[in-house]
Amino acid sequence: MAFESSSDVKFEIGHVLFIDVVGYSKLLITGQSEQIQKLREIVRGTEQFRAAEAEGRLLRLPTGDGGALVFRTSAEAPVMCALEISKALKNHPEIRVRMGIHSGPVNQVTDLNEQANIAGAGINIAQRVMDCGDAGHILLSKRVADDLEHYPQWRPYLHELGDCEVKHGVRIGVINLYDNEIGNPQVPKKLQVLKKHRTRGRWSAIATALLLLAGIVAAFVVVSKRASTSTAIIANKSIAVLPFENLSRDPDNAFFAEGVQDEILTRLAKVADLKVISRTSTQHFKSAPENLPQIAKQLAVANILEGSVQKANDQVRVNVQLINALTDAHLWADTYDRKLTDLFAVESDIAKSIADTLQAKLSRSAEHVLASHPTENPEAHELYLKGRYFWNRRTGENLKKAADYFQQAIGKDPKYALAYSGLADCHVLLPVYSELGSNPRDELPKALDAARKAVELDDTLAEAHTSLARALASSLQLTAAMSEFNRAIELNPNYATAHQWFGECLQSQGHVEEGLAELKRAQELDPLSLIINSLLGFAFDAAGKSDEAIAQLRKTIEIDPNFGSAHGLLGNVLENRGQLKEAIVEYEKNNSLGSDPVGLAQLARAYFLVGRKAEAQQLWNELKSLSERQYVPAYSMAIVQLTFGNKDDAIRLLEKSYEDHAPFDSADLGWILVDHRLDPIRSDPRFKKLVTRILSGEPR
Repeated sequence: MAFESSSDVKFEIGHVLFIDVVGYSKLLITGQSEQIQKLREIVRGTEQFRAAEAEGRLLRLPTGDGGALVFRTSAEAPVMCALEISKALKNHPEIRVRMGIHSGPVNQVTDLNEQANIAGAGINIAQRVMDCGDAGHILLSKRVADDLEHYPQWRPYLHELGDCEVKHGVRIGVINLYDNEIGNPQVPKKLQVLKKHRTRGRWSAIATALLLLAGIVAAFVVVSKRASTSTAIIANKSIAVLPFENLSRDPDNAFFAEGVQDEILTRLAKVADLKVISRTSTQHFKSAPENLPQIAKQLAVANILEGSVQKANDQVRVNVQLINALTDAHLWADTYDRKLTDLFAVESDIAKSIADTLQAKLSRSAEHVLASHPTENPEAHELYLKGRYFWNRRTGENLKKAADYFQQAIGKDPKYALAYSGLADCHVLLPVYSELGSNPRDELPKALDAARKAVELDDTLAEAHTSLARALASSLQLTAAMSEFNRAIELNPNYATAHQWFGECLQSQGHVEEGLAELKRAQELDPLSLIINSLLGFAFDAAGKSDEAIAQLRKTIEIDPNFGSAHGLLGNVLENRGQLKEAIVEYEKNNSLGSDPVGLAQLARAYFLVGRKAEAQQLWNELKSLSERQYVPAYSMAIVQLTFGNKDDAIRLLEKSYEDHAPFDSADLGWILVDHRLDPIRSDPRFKKLVTRILSGEPR
């Protein structure tokens, strides 16, 4: 439907009504023209359309045989408009229309007559919701239905249908809007088919289980003789490198054993034909454990590499053995006695032998990486390993130590690209650790400089492109950041950190489904990473999947009950569902594990919402006092002021966050499009102007 366009509009959250003419392609050209013309008249004649257009709060997206109306008022506007359209269409039974409604992020729009673009999750999900229906259906996403549930007059209209499978196998919850006179009360054909499949699936599952049992017996005999089927080959191309045992007399050489393990793992990860688990997950286990099959199952791999390192003066001994954890077969083992200057050659030999043993195909770039020598200076290398040792212990103080070691490594070898990449990662994350009071105005330029130097020195280094991508994203240079993330993943598809940061970057721009997919991939590669598991939980919620979000965050807390961020994010999801008491329990747990501005702001807001206003004010006073002594994210302070009802102060603080060069990061400015707590000011022109500036790509 070619609705006319509004002019020169940019905004960020929309309440979307997607309309589609069912059977349009089967109509004659004259019939198509007549139906579209009449539908235009009906849409233009609705009270909601006229009111929103008069106030400049409506965008129209032409799509041919359908169209999207994007309201900038409330979630009720598209629903009321849909009801008006449905009533009017009763007089035109020849026009068979289905509608879908969702509230979500909508990206920049300029002049539609000049072919600018309206895009984003708001549009995409509304269309997918609509695609689940048949003629006459008015379907809502769960997010819209949850908003309407707060108003008693809407409850009789809402009829939950369950999940509908849409594009790429994704399932979304849909709600049917109807009463005795409006809408279509029938279950959509798509959901009827899905229901039949599920019923059939229950019976087929029983039959499959019996067949599988017989198959397992047969397969056991075959596999014990020869593991040569295609399934076995695929399973064999997965590996986890467990922590290497430090056999050196000096316990301070633990960093060296960890570094050798890390570098072998990194080289293997560059082989696209292998699935390689990140060290964050493998560090949960000890060297040479007895329960290899259990560990392999937990990490979803077939093979385990164990090893030990002994360092004495300028000599090093590395022992390694590759084990098929499923069969307990020792596939390969070797011992290397070399000088420290030959360590890279040892790591290359080990990685190459593993790839050969697992029959992994090596591209030219992978062969280059396996044979690479990042530095010829053993002192620089040792300093770099110390830097990574402290980086991996991700606290504010350890990050500062890591940055110092990386800087020393650069001093020994100014052409050491990996050291520049490590230094960039430190500077980009230092402002996240609020106990340091590091100011992003100081840190982000350093991060950009170091990351650009790393890429300049070695353009084939995935770590360097990832560091640059993260620094660019934090600096709001989003287009360039996306390009760097894609290049990094192309160079090293097993780099969990690249997928994690890319997922956060996508989510921050409103691409919540794409962000969720990247974070899922990161979690597959690093299944025990606490931060990745936590961010995946929030990503589920941002995509409207709160049940999955809660399950994911509770699973993270099971891994480590003392990981505060998981409790804070779980509290956020529970609060979003209206479960404030449960949210407060999680917020309090988070703060008991170590308070920071984000946690204080969460708790202050929750206390205020349940009437504990004196306690909320006390927490605000703590935040304000802290901000007078050091850098405190203004974004967190804005959340509290908005909860207190001070919209002007909240917007001023959000603007300050932008001016402070706050990173476009989770729990900070990067949540501005997906943070439900900001909903009360989304229609404010000042807020929209700020979001436009953030997404413009212009330097701050």
